[in-house]
Amino acid sequence: MEKKLIAEFIGTYFLVFAGPGAMVIDEITKSITHVGVALTFGLVVTALIYTLGHISGAHFNPAVTIGFWVRGDISSREGLYYVVTQLLAAVAASYTLLLLFGNVANLGATLPISNEMQSFVLEFILTFVLMIVILGSAVHGKAVKSFAGISIGATVGLMAMFAGPISGASMNPARSLGPALMSGATNHLWLYLLAPVLGALAASIVYKLLHE
Repeated sequence: MEKKLIAEFIGTYFLVFAGPGAMVIDEITKSITHVGVALTFGLVVTALIYTLGHISGAHFNPAVTIGFWVRGDISSREGLYYVVTQLLAAVAASYTLLLLFGNVANLGATLPISNEMQSFVLEFILTFVLMIVILGSAVHGKAVKSFAGISIGATVGLMAMFAGPISGASMNPARSLGPALMSGATNHLWLYLLAPVLGALAASIVYKLLHE
């Protein structure tokens, strides 16, 4: 268990350090661009899955952990430890960014560009698709698991590319919690905590129906 939690901490830390960090650095230098930020999210997820997936399963996301818990793939006790570890890692990563750069670009916090309901529905759909891809590429018995990291990373990059300007394309409560708490941009945090979890739960239920 200890090794799994260390892997989840390291993975979630670097996900939040690199992804939102790219947003902070783009605000300072104007050199990364939105496409670069999306690619950063996709590439860091891909790298981390191949690096740590064999240790912890490479969740790095409370919504994914809860999705696996509903399926019975992880115990309640282990799932709770995973979620707490992921949240702490995200806060630690955002605090590191705050120390390095100050409160620039709300530390990459996810904020709806329009109304909350639009972003809530978008985050639900994005996380639903992400969880389906995870289950189909990394869990299913017939999946070519050696390509799971590429498919999951590509999905994260794709979602960030087209939905990031609208909702932030969080799909991950930890990724949203860290920057929000450290920057003080907590007004819309509830939707980024709730919508991804509901999306992952729905995906786990639908995937089970598809493969019963």
